[in-house]
Amino acid sequence: MARGVKWGCSYKKTTLIVCSVNIVIALYVLRSLYGSLYLYSNDDLANAVKYTPDEISKMEESIRIRRASEPTKLKKLVKKLKFEFGERDIVELPAGVKHNLTNEILQRLRSLSGDASINEQRGLLVKALESDWAVLSENIGLWIPAEVTNPEQDDRPEGQEEQEEETLPGPPVPQECHAELHTDYDGVAVRWGLTHRKESAADCCQACLDHAKRAKPGELQCNIWVYCPAENGCYSPDIYEHKNMECWLKYAEKPKLNFKDRYSEAYRNSHPNAPVVVPWAAGVVR
Repeated sequence: MARGVKWGCSYKKTTLIVCSVNIVIALYVLRSLYGSLYLYSNDDLANAVKYTPDEISKMEESIRIRRASEPTKLKKLVKKLKFEFGERDIVELPAGVKHNLTNEILQRLRSLSGDASINEQRGLLVKALESDWAVLSENIGLWIPAEVTNPEQDDRPEGQEEQEEETLPGPPVPQECHAELHTDYDGVAVRWGLTHRKESAADCCQACLDHAKRAKPGELQCNIWVYCPAENGCYSPDIYEHKNMECWLKYAEKPKLNFKDRYSEAYRNSHPNAPVVVPWAAGVVR
C-alpha cells in the first residue's frame, strides 16, 4: 500500500512569505502616492499665471510711481510732531497743593447754607471731580502763580569777597607733575623727605623727574612726589615729626592714595592728633 506524501510548511518559510507580501503591498502604496503627487504638481504648473515681459515692466513702473507719489514730507512732519508732543512733560500739581484745594472745597461745601440749591452743590462737586483746577481755584479765591522764581540768596557778610581758589606757594607747578592739593600717595621711598627739602612743590616735582632720569638700570625710578607746604609742618601717623618743605620721592607700580582731602571721622577718632584736612600736596608723574 502506497503512503500519501505530506506537505508541510516550517515556521521560517511562513515568516518569509508574510514579509514578502508586506513588501509588495508597501511598494504598491508608495507607487500610488508618488503618481498622485506628480499628477497634482503638473496641474499646478499648468494653471500657473505667466506674465509677458511687457506686463512685468508695467507692474514695476506702477510700483515705482506709487512709491514716488507717497507724501514722504508729510509723513516725516507727522512723525516729528508726534515725537515733540510725546516728549512734553505733563505738569501736575504737587500733592500738597491738591490737598489744600481739597480742604478749600470741603470748607466751601460746609459754608453753604442749609437751603442752598442742589444744583449749586452739584456744580461745585462736578468742578472738583473734573479737576479743572484753574477755574475751580478762581471760584474759591485761591491764587497759584504760573511760575515760581526762587532767587539765589547771598549769605556772605558785607564786604567779604568770594574765596579764591587755593594754590600752592612758590612758582607754578608744571602740568606734567599733576599736582593735587590735600593729597598723600603711598609708595616705596626712593628719597627720604626728612633730609630732603625743597623750596616749593615745583622744585620737589622736578627732583622726582631728575631722579627718574638719573636712575641706573634695575633701580627704582621716582614716579610720585609728596611735598609738605604747611608752615607748621604736616601730620603723618608715623613716629617722625614732618616739617615744612619736606620732599618725599616715591615709586609705585600702581600709585595708590593714602589720604585725600579730609581725614575721616573714624580715622580722627582713632588718631586724636590728626587734623581735619590732609596737609600734604602730591602728584604722580608719568
